[in-house]
Amino acid sequence: MHPLAEKVLARDTRATARACRLVDDRAGDYAAILKDLFPHTGRAWVLGVTGNPGAGKSTLTDRLIGAFRKQDRRVAVVAVDPTSPFTGGAILGDRIRMQAHFGDPDVFIRSLATRGALGGLSRSAVDIARVLDAWGADVVLVETVGVGQDELEITRMAHTTLVVAAPGMGDEVQAIKAGILECADVFAVNKADRDGADAAVRDLELMIALGGEVARASGRSRGHSAAALHARAAESSDAVVVHE
Repeated sequence: MHPLAEKVLARDTRATARACRLVDDRAGDYAAILKDLFPHTGRAWVLGVTGNPGAGKSTLTDRLIGAFRKQDRRVAVVAVDPTSPFTGGAILGDRIRMQAHFGDPDVFIRSLATRGALGGLSRSAVDIARVLDAWGADVVLVETVGVGQDELEITRMAHTTLVVAAPGMGDEVQAIKAGILECADVFAVNKADRDGADAAVRDLELMIALGGEVARASGRSRGHSAAALHARAAESSDAVVVHE
């Protein structure tokens, strides 16, 4: 077994960070590392967090980390930021909102740049999630860049897709147009202390109900009801998906 893979399995934080860098850069022995780690993957639950820019994905991800840690679950985060088409750089600032978990040995946060990849993820996101699965994560949270109506690569990667919405970011007509609603397993209306939160929830419930009828008619139903898909979260210390 590759020595770096052995250290990842031993939950060596520095070795895991180095393995993630090699995989992201497609450098060195990254393929051998992935090959050795693959038999030790498949145990983590991958939760994708996606939504429009400014919906509060990073804030909600931070709260979800805290909620899972209260359940004594080991958490890894793959946070994807956009790469500038002009400079080729990326801020990688999502982790700033997750500083409360700095120093927790059972939380591992890795920031990635899209590097020109489309769909809301980077090309290495799936492989890095596997590295963190082998590291011992019980939950891998994958936060996408702000996505639009058809950038839905996260649905192919995640076991569960959480779509974050916020009041005032589009009326019911926009919701109808948004293909992202078709891929969600859970919806969260964030920033629920703002005006228009109740209206946003009603719009989502309507779109879920209509979408379910269309899916059943076309034979593509995911088997979810409006009640099961509806969740609300306030931007506060307990801002997690609090009920279904």
